[in-house]
Amino acid sequence: MALDGWFLWFILFWVVVLVGLFAIGGFFMFRKFLKSMPKSDGLSDLNWEEYYVDKTIHLWGSEEKALLNELVQPVPDLFRPVAKQKIAGRIGQILLEEKAKSIQLEHIIRGYILATPKRDHKFLRKKLAEMKIDVNPYEQYFER
Repeated sequence: MALDGWFLWFILFWVVVLVGLFAIGGFFMFRKFLKSMPKSDGLSDLNWEEYYVDKTIHLWGSEEKALLNELVQPVPDLFRPVAKQKIAGRIGQILLEEKAKSIQLEHIIRGYILATPKRDHKFLRKKLAEMKIDVNPYEQYFER
């Protein structure tokens, strides 16, 4: 059987699509692998996130959880749980460093800003504007 005509192009198209999808999936799997590698202190980034969340879970009330859920709405559904874990870990780190007794709006917004890459800050600014939250007190954190 000779491969010619439309069937050849169909097979070549799917080869290119599958190689592309495998490359994209491999990239994200490799990034996750790097995050799970232990650092010099023996714990990985993922371990530290879990540690901070576990140590501060008792401080999270329903209002704080609802605010975090509202802030991560612009994140695509597929990545939202990972983003929430990372942001909650950063908020927990801030709470432990400051020895805070409760979570304030300032902690949540500062943790969100510090946990997200700079390229996503414009979406956060837009979301905070929609929620009628003034970003001026947090400008110093956007610069980091």
